[in-house]
Amino acid sequence: PDPCPMCGCLECCIKCLGGIPYPSLIATILLYAGVALFCGCGHEALSGTVTILQNYFEVVRGPVDSLDVFTMIDIIKYVIYGIASAFFVYGILLMVEGFFTSGAIKDLYGDFKITTCGRCVSAWFIMLTYIFMLAWLGVTAFTSLPVFIYFNIWTICQNATILEGVTLCLDPRQYGIVPIGEGKTVCTGSDKFYKMCESNELDMTFHLFVCSLAGAGAAVIAMIHYLMVLSANWAYVKDACRMQKYEDTKSKEEQELHDIHSTRSKERLNAYT
Repeated sequence: PDPCPMCGCLECCIKCLGGIPYPSLIATILLYAGVALFCGCGHEALSGTVTILQNYFEVVRGPVDSLDVFTMIDIIKYVIYGIASAFFVYGILLMVEGFFTSGAIKDLYGDFKITTCGRCVSAWFIMLTYIFMLAWLGVTAFTSLPVFIYFNIWTICQNATILEGVTLCLDPRQYGIVPIGEGKTVCTGSDKFYKMCESNELDMTFHLFVCSLAGAGAAVIAMIHYLMVLSANWAYVKDACRMQKYEDTKSKEEQELHDIHSTRSKERLNAYT
C-alpha cells in the first residue's frame, strides 16, 4: 500500500502549476480587466450622454435614415459589443499559444518537435498583437476626447458657483454634436444649467468616461506585455529549433560512426577468420 496516497496527487498539482505560463496569464487577466472596464463603462457613459443631451440640451433624435449624434452613439455601442467579443476570444488564443510555446507540454509529455507551422503561428501572433496595440492606442486617444469635454463642463459647473456676474455657456455646437444652425446653448443662471450640474447623470457619466479611458490604457499595457511574452516565446521556439537541428545532426553523425565501426569490426573478424 502507498504510505502517502496524497503525495502523488500533490506532486501532480505542483507539476501542473509549474507548467502554467504565468506571464501570459497575467497579460490575459490585465487584457480582460481593461476590455471589460472600457466596454462596460463606455457603454453606460454613452447612455448617460444620451440622457444629458435629451433632458438638458433638448437635442431631438432625427429620422431613422439620418446620421445624427444618437445614431453615432448607437454605432459606437455596437462596436463596443464587437470589441468585447473579439478580445475575449483573442485572449483565449494567446493563452493557448503561451501554453504550447512554453515548457508545459514538454514537461508533461516529454520532448516535442518544433514545426515550421509553430514558428509561423508565433510570428503571426506577434504581428497581430502589434497591430492591436496600435489600435488600442487610437482607442485611448479617442476615449480621451469625451473625458476632455466632460471635464470642461464639470469645470464650468464648478466656476459658476464661484464667479458672480459672469455668464458661462455650454454649446454642443463647439464639439460638433449638433449642426451649426441649431442653437442648443445652456448658460449659467438658467434652471437647466443648475439642474444639470447638480444631477447625478453628469457626475456619473464623467467618471464612467474616466474609467473607460483607464480600461483602454490597461488594454494597451496588456498588449505591450503580450508583445514581450510573445517575443520571448519566439526566441524560445527559435532556440529550440536550433537545438533540435543540432540533436538531429549529432544523432545522425553518431549513427554513421556506429555503422562505420560495426563495418570495420566485421571486416577485421572476417580477415582474422
